Amino acid sequence: MSGLKVQNIFIVDDHELVRQGLRQLVDGEADMHICGEAANVYDALNMRSTLTADVAIVDLSLPDGNGLDLIKQLHAWRPQMGIIVLSMHDDELYAERALNCGALGYINKQDSAQKLLLGIRQVMKNKIFVKAEILEKIRKNPSRTITSKNAINIQILTDRELQVFEAIGQGITTTKIAKLLNVSVKTIESHRRHIKDKFHLSSGLELTRSAIIWSLEVISAE
Repeated sequence: MSGLKVQNIFIVDDHELVRQGLRQLVDGEADMHICGEAANVYDALNMRSTLTADVAIVDLSLPDGNGLDLIKQLHAWRPQMGIIVLSMHDDELYAERALNCGALGYINKQDSAQKLLLGIRQVMKNKIFVKAEILEKIRKNPSRTITSKNAINIQILTDRELQVFEAIGQGITTTKIAKLLNVSVKTIESHRRHIKDKFHLSSGLELTRSAIIWSLEVISAE
């Protein structure tokens, strides 16, 4: 056991219960050790100078920022650190985006603890870990489209615009979206305008309809 290399794991998740569960899971493994935790983007970035993490487990939904942006910054700061996403978001769409940002793995929070451990160990070896069917879909069809007269390509949206579009499809109001993303209502309204322009939509009603159609297709594809 003395020659066993222990990998340091860094956790970024805003839910204490999730972090506690991850601590118990990881610390039960002889080759893994929790070296730090953060509940938001701000804390995660402030801890960089003291971290010696080999692997970071990152949630995409954080109270003060975008998990995808955090992944980009962590990867730029420490390229040799493996990053694995643990999220409730749609695997196919967000897995591709997470990989593009620098992550190596993507696991849904509904998956088993053993799958997470397997994913961590694969990422430790600098190997990609996503569902086989998701990887195959990404290879065959790198962009998801909406079945509508405009054949909307979701990949042309920025990461923040995607968050807003997804929220609109879930029936969340502009004011509520602003609160959830910790930005002003004017910022969300600006994102809505940009999305409409990119998709060539003439009204807020068309935007809402397109977002709902896309959300329903995401659900039916899971």
